[in-house]
Amino acid sequence: MLHINRVYTVLNKKTPDRTPIFEYVLLNPLASVFAGREYYVNIYDFAKEQGLDKAVRHYAEDRVKISRTLGHDMMWVGPNPVLEPAQKLIYPDYNNDCDWSDPISVIETRNKYLRFQIENEIQDEQLMLVYEYIREEFKKYEIELPFFVPAYYHGIGVDVDLMQAMALAPEVTTEYFQLRTETAKKMVDLYIKHDINIFGIGGDFAGNRPLISPKMYREQIMPEVRKTADYIHSKSGYAVNASDGDLWSVIDDFLIGCGVDAYMEIDRHAGMELAKLIERFGKKVTFFGDIDCGNTLSFASPNEIRRDVIRCLDEGRAGSHLFTPSNAITSSISLENYLAMVNAYREYWGIEIINI
Repeated sequence: MLHINRVYTVLNKKTPDRTPIFEYVLLNPLASVFAGREYYVNIYDFAKEQGLDKAVRHYAEDRVKISRTLGHDMMWVGPNPVLEPAQKLIYPDYNNDCDWSDPISVIETRNKYLRFQIENEIQDEQLMLVYEYIREEFKKYEIELPFFVPAYYHGIGVDVDLMQAMALAPEVTTEYFQLRTETAKKMVDLYIKHDINIFGIGGDFAGNRPLISPKMYREQIMPEVRKTADYIHSKSGYAVNASDGDLWSVIDDFLIGCGVDAYMEIDRHAGMELAKLIERFGKKVTFFGDIDCGNTLSFASPNEIRRDVIRCLDEGRAGSHLFTPSNAITSSISLENYLAMVNAYREYWGIEIINI
């Protein structure tokens, strides 16, 4: 089965020849190891020194080399940076109207900027250069991998102003999330023009528990994520909701209420167990994960990692599943531990192991 067919088979809740594998975010030093040369995480700085075209080509070559080496079936790729925007806008000065010590005033000011952006900005085709260059690399090696791309516009993260305003002035933050939906639609349109149709939406809003109340999520965020997912579906795309953390208190809203096709960033360390998720939602949702990167990959032994990979793959076969760690592969993860994960997956499916 071709890489691209394997991924779409799982997204359509059918059984592929093997569980697809991809990497969400692979950072240095491991990225440089698998690229076979210095890997530039910050394309923008490289582009300022060497020019945008050279920087993006270098990055595209590295990303394809890494995916080929590790046998990935899909690529997570964000738009490349732009040195000079296609259209320079002169923003109105809202600073005089904003009380930066008042969270409501901060969000109201953001809303003004967002309305101005939506009304005036054009889609910048320069952002899509990386996908063109990666596809050129695909042709060299006669492969084709689907892109999984970011359209995260409804997250909370650690935005204290936003969290406070959600409690104090929900009408203001409801407008904020509505405006973010319009921004997401514009970005989706740009991706669709470049034949990209798997989108990460939503965004982080939890740690050991949600950072906002279930009621806030249900009333202010869920409807807008649902609108984004519906818009993606109207374009024949797939919507993947994403957030770290313990989401059990909002899981029905997060998956069914938001109307998404898949769930990314499954945080096993926070209590989100793949087997339980598949038992409840396996016929409706595809799951991406759930090897814990912050603890298991960082601090467990290679043998413990191998056992967890087998556990993950066994559980995933009961539903629709793509194999990947829960989040970014950072410098806390050793080459030995990362290869323990990759090779356990390969041994499980009878694929030749990687020796570096």
